[in-house]
Amino acid sequence: MGPPKVGLCFGVSGIERCLNGQSPSHWVKLEVEPSFCNRLNKVHDRVIDPFGRSVTYLRLSVTDRCDLRCTYCMAEKMTFLPKQDLLTLEELDLLSTAFISKGIRKLRITGGEPLVRRDVLKLIDSLSRHLKSGALDELTLTTNGTQLKKHAARLAKAGVRRLNVSIDSLVPEKYARVTRGGELATVLDGIKAANDEGMRVKINAVALKQDNADELADMIGWAHGEGHDFTVIEAMPMGEIGEDRFDQYIPLSIVRETLESKWQLTPLAHRTGGPARYVRVEETGGQLGFITPLTHNFCEGCNRVRLTCTGQLYMCLGQEDNADLRAVMRSSDNPQEALYEAIDEAISRKPKGHDFVIDRPGSAPAVPRHMSVTGG
Repeated sequence: MGPPKVGLCFGVSGIERCLNGQSPSHWVKLEVEPSFCNRLNKVHDRVIDPFGRSVTYLRLSVTDRCDLRCTYCMAEKMTFLPKQDLLTLEELDLLSTAFISKGIRKLRITGGEPLVRRDVLKLIDSLSRHLKSGALDELTLTTNGTQLKKHAARLAKAGVRRLNVSIDSLVPEKYARVTRGGELATVLDGIKAANDEGMRVKINAVALKQDNADELADMIGWAHGEGHDFTVIEAMPMGEIGEDRFDQYIPLSIVRETLESKWQLTPLAHRTGGPARYVRVEETGGQLGFITPLTHNFCEGCNRVRLTCTGQLYMCLGQEDNADLRAVMRSSDNPQEALYEAIDEAISRKPKGHDFVIDRPGSAPAVPRHMSVTGG
């Protein structure tokens, strides 16, 4: 297929204009090796991949552990990583700071369930200095909400302004079944606590053919009535879960068609830096997002990378290629400079997209690792 094509602009000012999405008249297309991106990145404080995409969003997993066992995410009897394999909070801070120095503007703390990591609030408190300095635009969190009531005040104090909370049913018995034991009331109390602290909450729900497909409209109506945005997500083929994902999977094209028979959905240009494409539900006045990694992938505008709690940097959610930044950090006398070089090299391998598919019963996962390892 040959190396990808990227834009090369003559002169530093030309490079600046190209990086900002402009096309000066004096630029040409050259076929280059991915290592060219490393040299280009040294001219600018942003990281550019081989396809000209600026990487500005880091999803940082602080643990693979979770206090729920959602049926679409993991097996009921999971074997988690030994705690000694995890990066220390200080190492997570060092790695995050290296990415921020390279131009990351949005940092999302994920898991597993991030709030079950011991002393994780110390890390979040520390990272909030980058908000105060202006180096970081947003520090945010994805959570299942079970620990949110306990930690909402401190998260808000650290500068967290938005949260994503996963809820896949508003029927307590169904919620307990999907999460294998979760209590919906606990999560709703956590959401209220976050709202009371001034944080905006977006509800995320994975569309499940046998569990919540008939409930999604009611869930959206509830969320909008409470002032929350809502995003529907297609089930992703990651890791063995003890069930057949084909039985769970429903294309969001079908979900959207069903919703459009009930409501008027007006497309929006709004973006949050993530993969969702948004519409406004005219009847509720609320915002609804669709994340469609299978039926219409979002790879063309991908601006993110994922760092696991063991220091593996995944340039693509749906590919196995990764860079071991833990080894780089722990083996260097100058870990900051070594990390800069390793980040540049890794981003030069960022692929054009993933290969997710769930097209028949018994389909194997696209990648063997679970979402909880990579960071949801």
